[in-house]
Amino acid sequence: MVSGGGTNLQALIDCQKEKGLGGGEIVAVISNRKAAYALERAANAGIPGYYVGGKGLDNDEYSRKLDELLESEVKPDLIVLAGFLRIFSEEFSNKYAGKIINIHPSLIPSFCGDGMYGLRVHEAALAKGVKVSGATVHFVSAGTDEGPIILQKSAEVKAGDTPEELQKRIMVECEWKLLPQAVTLFCEGRLSIENGIVNIKD
Repeated sequence: MVSGGGTNLQALIDCQKEKGLGGGEIVAVISNRKAAYALERAANAGIPGYYVGGKGLDNDEYSRKLDELLESEVKPDLIVLAGFLRIFSEEFSNKYAGKIINIHPSLIPSFCGDGMYGLRVHEAALAKGVKVSGATVHFVSAGTDEGPIILQKSAEVKAGDTPEELQKRIMVECEWKLLPQAVTLFCEGRLSIENGIVNIKD
């Protein structure tokens, strides 16, 4: 699921093509924005693309609309949020608990939660003066960015960084590596959650 350019989607497509995703396959790309370039990336890779608009819908209504598509057409084993800028209802999050993962551009619990997405995350990191930031892949729960952490990777924050420069470094060094790795682990059946903690089997 994507809302924008789909660079993380491209990392998944490339990984699937080059070395596979642990037996998994990208079966659909869903966007809440009709003009999202990610849908073009999907088309170029021969992956079915769906636009599920949410204008005027609250989170409950949108989640129900989305679930109808998932139930009738897609039937996924795993839902990957790769820059998807909608919040799900608690009912939806609970229904797919342990089956939705998200990539967030910081080292959770820093610079996360409601309203923290895109450049806002990197602006906050720079304003705080941190020397290290990074990305986190986590399971999705009803609370924003509160689900169990699967993987994290850090990147240096350099003197004079702009939010855009830090964003790009974290994408290249962290996000594009972590997300395919986490999807692969899931598809290989190597992830389990116990007491809110993710265990990775050897």
